[in-house]
Amino acid sequence: MRRAGMSKLKPRERDAIVQALRAGVVPKLGLRHIQVGRVREIEELVKDMDRISDGGSAIRFIIGEYGSGKTFFMNLIRLVALEKGLVVMFADLAPDRRIHATGGQARGLYAEMARNLSTRTKPDGGALASVVERFVSQGHRDAEERDAPTGSVIRERLGHFEELTGGFEFAEVIRRYWEGHETGDDELKSAALRWLRGEFATRTDARKALGVRTIIDDTSVYDHLKLMSAFVCEAGYKGLLVGLDEMVNLYKLTSSQARNANYEQILRILNDVLQGSAENLGFLMGGTPEFLMNTRRGLYSYEALQSRLAENTFARDGLVDLSGPVVRLASLTPEDLFVLLANVRRIMQDDAGALPDDALEAFMAHCSDRIGEAYFRTPRNTVTAFVNLLSVLEQNPGVEWSDLIEKIEVSEDRGEDMTEVDESTGAETTGDDDLISFKL
Repeated sequence: MRRAGMSKLKPRERDAIVQALRAGVVPKLGLRHIQVGRVREIEELVKDMDRISDGGSAIRFIIGEYGSGKTFFMNLIRLVALEKGLVVMFADLAPDRRIHATGGQARGLYAEMARNLSTRTKPDGGALASVVERFVSQGHRDAEERDAPTGSVIRERLGHFEELTGGFEFAEVIRRYWEGHETGDDELKSAALRWLRGEFATRTDARKALGVRTIIDDTSVYDHLKLMSAFVCEAGYKGLLVGLDEMVNLYKLTSSQARNANYEQILRILNDVLQGSAENLGFLMGGTPEFLMNTRRGLYSYEALQSRLAENTFARDGLVDLSGPVVRLASLTPEDLFVLLANVRRIMQDDAGALPDDALEAFMAHCSDRIGEAYFRTPRNTVTAFVNLLSVLEQNPGVEWSDLIEKIEVSEDRGEDMTEVDESTGAETTGDDDLISFKL
C-alpha cells in the first residue's frame, strides 16, 4: 500500500519521475509530488501568470547554479501557466538555436518553441494545430449566432492583426488554413501549419504553397511571438508564456558581436515588457549567475541590461526583493533536501520495504563528506545518486542499505559554463562530464 497522500500518483507519472531523475533531467509529469521549498518565489511567479491573463506582461530571469533546480522551477511555472489557461512555448537554447542570428539559428529556436507549444489539454507539445482549429471553430460558432458567413467573421476577427508587424501575412496564413478546412484540402492546412511553425526556409516555397511573400525568419522571431500571443487570445486562451532555458549558450558565444546582438534583442523584449508595450505575453529565461553577472561576456557586459537588471541595493543581509526581473533561486536547505529525498522514497518504495529516516540522514552525511554544502545547494547529482541507491536496493533484496552508503560516488555539479561556441563554425568544445556512479 502506498503511503497516505501518494494515492493520486499514477503509474505513468511514477515511471516518468523515476526515469527522469535517474537521467539527471526534469520530469514533465508529477512535479507536484517532489516539489519542496521556494514558496515565495512560486507565489511571485503565480502573480505574473495572473498579470498575463489580465492583459499585462511579465519577464523573469531565473538565475541559479548548475543543478540548483532552474529547469525544475521553470517547468513548475509552466504547469501553473497551463492550469491558468495560458498557452506555453518552451525551448532550450543551443549552438544552433538562439534569439538573434543571421544563419537560421533564431528561426530554428522559434521552430522548436512552436513544436513544443502546449495547452492544458495537450501539455506535452504539438498543440499548434488544435489552437488553430479552436480559432476556426469559434469563428463558425460566432457566424452561426450572427447569421453571417464564416469567412467574413474570421476576416473580421483577424482584421486588427494587419496593424501589427508581420500581421498581414500571419492573418493571411490563418485564412488559408480556414480555406483548407472548408474545402477539405489537408495539404493547404499542412502548409499553413508549417508556416506558423517557422518551417519554411525560403520565401519562394511559402509563396508557392500559400501565396504569401514572407516567412518567419531570423529577424522576425520576436514579432511573431507577439503575434502568437494575440492569436491564442483570439482562440480563447488567456495569453502566452515563452520559456527559454540554457541561456548560458549566449554567454558561450566567442563572438562579442553575436553576443551583443542577442543581448540587444533581450533588451528589446525587456523594454517592451517594462513599458507595457506587450500584452498577454510573458517570458521566463533560465541561466547561471555567470550568464547574468559576468561583465565581460554575460548580460552585465551590455550596459543597458546591467542597469535594468541590477539588484535592489536595499535587499541585503537576509532581505529579499522578488519584484524585479531577476529571480535568484535560493538554495535548498538541508531540511528541504531531506523532504525531497523522502518524497522520492515515497514514490519509489512501498511502506513495507521503505528506507528508514536513518538511511536518509546517513546518505546526506555521506554526500556532505564528499562534496560539502554543494550537496544541497545543487541537488541534481545528489538526487540522482539517491535514486540509483533505491534502484539497487529494489533489484537486490538481500542487500542492506548500510552496506551501500559508503560505495556511492557523487561529485559536485559544475556544469559547462566555460564551454565556448565558435560563431563561425557553430562548433562547441566539451566540458568535463559530471560524475555520478554507483559501485557494488
